[in-house]
Amino acid sequence: MKYAVLDFETTGNQPSDEIIQVGLAIIDEDLSVSKIYSSYVKPNVAIPPFITGLTGITEDDVKDAPDLDMVMMEMVPLLNDVVLVGHNVAFDFNYLQSALDKTGYLPFTGRILDTMDFLKIIFPSLTSYQLGQVSSEFEVQHDRPHQADSDALATALIFIKCLEEIFGLPLLTLQRLSDLFAGEDSDLGWFFDAMLQEKERQFDANPNVFTYYRQYALQVDDWMEMIPPRYGIDSNPLSMMTFEQFMDEIRERLRAKLPQYEEREAQNIMQNEVMQAFQEDKHLLVEAGTGTGKSLGYLLPAIYHSVKQDEKVMVSTHTINLQEQLRERDIPLLTEVVPFPFRAAVFKGRQHYLCLRKFEHKINRRDFATPKEDVMIAAQMIVWLTQTETGDDEELNMGNRGGDFWETVASESDSCLGRACPWFRKCYYHRAKHEAGIADVVITNHSKLFTDIQAGHQLLPSYERLVIDEAHHLEDVAGKHLGLQLKYFTVVHTLTRLYKDSKTGQLPNLRGLLQSAKNEKASGWCSLIDSMYHSLIEVKENWDKLSEMLFTLMPDRSDAAPGDPGQFVLRLLPNKKPKEWDVAADLENQIYVALGDVIRKGERILSEIKDESDDFGAEGLMTDISGLLKDAANEREGLRFFIKLDDDETVYWIEGNGSYRSRSLQIFAVPIDVSAQLKSYFFDKKKSVVMTSATLSVDKSFQYMIEQLGLEEAASEDRLFTSMLPSPFNYRDQALLVIPRDFPSVKGSVGDDHFVSTLVQSLADTAIVTRGRMLVLFTSYRMLRQVYDPLKELLSSEGITVIGQGMDSGNRSKLTRRFQGQSASVLLGTSSFWEGVDIPGEALTSLAIVRLPFQPPNHPLIEAKSERLQREKKNPFMKLSVPQAVIRFKQGFGRLVRSSQDRGIVVVYDTRILESYYGKYFLYSLPGPKMEHMPLGQMVPRISEWLIAEEQEGSSLAD
Repeated sequence: MKYAVLDFETTGNQPSDEIIQVGLAIIDEDLSVSKIYSSYVKPNVAIPPFITGLTGITEDDVKDAPDLDMVMMEMVPLLNDVVLVGHNVAFDFNYLQSALDKTGYLPFTGRILDTMDFLKIIFPSLTSYQLGQVSSEFEVQHDRPHQADSDALATALIFIKCLEEIFGLPLLTLQRLSDLFAGEDSDLGWFFDAMLQEKERQFDANPNVFTYYRQYALQVDDWMEMIPPRYGIDSNPLSMMTFEQFMDEIRERLRAKLPQYEEREAQNIMQNEVMQAFQEDKHLLVEAGTGTGKSLGYLLPAIYHSVKQDEKVMVSTHTINLQEQLRERDIPLLTEVVPFPFRAAVFKGRQHYLCLRKFEHKINRRDFATPKEDVMIAAQMIVWLTQTETGDDEELNMGNRGGDFWETVASESDSCLGRACPWFRKCYYHRAKHEAGIADVVITNHSKLFTDIQAGHQLLPSYERLVIDEAHHLEDVAGKHLGLQLKYFTVVHTLTRLYKDSKTGQLPNLRGLLQSAKNEKASGWCSLIDSMYHSLIEVKENWDKLSEMLFTLMPDRSDAAPGDPGQFVLRLLPNKKPKEWDVAADLENQIYVALGDVIRKGERILSEIKDESDDFGAEGLMTDISGLLKDAANEREGLRFFIKLDDDETVYWIEGNGSYRSRSLQIFAVPIDVSAQLKSYFFDKKKSVVMTSATLSVDKSFQYMIEQLGLEEAASEDRLFTSMLPSPFNYRDQALLVIPRDFPSVKGSVGDDHFVSTLVQSLADTAIVTRGRMLVLFTSYRMLRQVYDPLKELLSSEGITVIGQGMDSGNRSKLTRRFQGQSASVLLGTSSFWEGVDIPGEALTSLAIVRLPFQPPNHPLIEAKSERLQREKKNPFMKLSVPQAVIRFKQGFGRLVRSSQDRGIVVVYDTRILESYYGKYFLYSLPGPKMEHMPLGQMVPRISEWLIAEEQEGSSLAD
């Protein structure tokens, strides 16, 4: 096969736009690029400035270029007998057909392949499929992105890499892919069929690399063969070694392995404090700022303690991201420097693991809701099985449709056949559980900690020592898990998986099996299933009505971004039910009764089928149905608890967003105070709990956290250590904090014209002296929107791009990547950008904080906590609002300096930090940057002076 890789640059992306550059790379049968054709094309219209900005192609480049006729005359002969390839090929193909038509040639009728499809299928774990990102991932030279010849060559080299990778796939996997696309009548189907025939003619050089089971090629063997880390070693490697000796040896090995390794005082202190807490059976609160290296600060003592005492240590993180970072960065490093074998296992919530039985069933039945997308995801996963050792969904990049597909194949406790499952010995969830069982240290997340508590400690292996990283989130996660959180789609998924229509759903699947069975009771069971359909349709209709009704009760929240989960919020008070509540209660009652009927009938059918001796081959299906009925029962009880509104210790509220309206509905019923539960589950029961985060103290005191987490008793009984670690950075030299003291003030979440125009002008002036590289943090989306357009206009002539959350498309990580990729840009973000965003180095030089980050006082949970404090004669503003805002402010400040080389400026535009009696708590909580306040007019000259001094210092050091 011969391939032609095509790329066009055009004056826009409308059919009427014109081609300004052509790039074509020819790949021969031996997979080498034999020819590259490229040419500018003279268009009949002017090139828009934004296209010049994107591609670098100017009017000068094209003014003497050949016209389209000339270029097509040279290009058409190269397209004979080739398979056309492109990255997002539909775009280039449409322009090609139109150009052929305009210049009098016949349309192209050959095969067309898209490298996007190949990358998704063959490299299912790539984080991005953008050409630039993939090129750097594969180390493919791509000097001039968005220029046709460079794009075409990069695409050709990536396509060759895909082809080589496909040849390396096991024959069985290619057969699977060929089967999957066979019914599609697509060029992909033709391609995989051709590849399969090619592979069948070859000798398979490495058949033993994979495990073959039930017609799938897997990367994993039976998990039962996984042995404990020090199996066969009789003596304890640490029996004669103190913690100091252990750490000395580790540091020596780290120095040998990492030439740039520097000991960090704060990290050493933390390691000793964690160790002391373990040895003395005490709890520890330890604040470790950016740069401490806190993961090694707790992992090394955890490994030492667990191996020496033969006692498992549990580590919990708030985000899956941090779990992944520990798995990919810290654990591999420790495996090399710890002088004996140990095992640290990552164990997530069950829904993160693929259920092979469900996946096999889905593929065999071609049970695809949206065939085109689902076939692609299925192909991705068939290839992924040859690569993954964990079966963890975080490894997959499934695109937007992936979530729905994953839900149907994820592992669940209620639909698990356990040892009776044909896949049991290969099962990813049981592998992870077994690994956690034999591991020394288990890394889980806050969510799973609480799910384990709710499941009566059946999920995690038992533990006495716990490290909680990102501990400032613990209270929040506890509330969500110990209370109720029910989404519109949670209920809908349960209903549609039971019954979507007469052909789709687990009940129709069961009915189909029974119909073909020879059992005389089968027809009775079939009519019982038929009678359930009506009830399920009724439940779905009433749930839609109830969701719509609840959605209309909610007022719009002024300061939230469109599509924010909490854009619409309404708190519901037990003693003040809305006047429409009777209607809601009536709909809920109809749902309760109809679902009860479905659950009773379903359980009856399942138990009767089980009692029959005939094997209908439906065991997996019946387990799935039984699991779905349990889900329905839980949702039914949760909804009843919510609609009753009768518990004074619970805060009830509903949330939604404007883009999906009632389909975005979430209902919450959360305990007002979880400190007593945290105390009874953790601080009373466990020998030692270590809590760490960059932000635990307020005004150099841990009192707020001690109260929120239920640690007062431990503190009064001397069972609690607290520690604030010194920062490894020199903030006085590395950060300058500037406050313009005469800046206009603002009431509420919207600025008046004077405030907005002053802010826009000041942000623009600052961005010009810092050459972009600026993150602006807002507390309200409305204000972000007020600033976005005028700021964009002011900075466009300076060549500085403005990127706005909610204004430009993309989630947080996409926007952050765009910001890092463009040297001169300003990123505007709201709540989710205040923490967890990591932009080290040059990409971020200045941080602007527009308002102090107080939570909206009308958020239901904040409101309920404030009312409780008022009843206790305490000041809710000082006891709750200020500490929460200080912790958030410290998180925001922490975005700026991420390493000992980073330097930068923070501008705080909120003058309350100087004028109010509580402002000092914000300033005193920071890790010691140089702080200055001045009139607004002096601010930009001062910033400029500081940057010049810092640059001179940098260059004199370089000399």
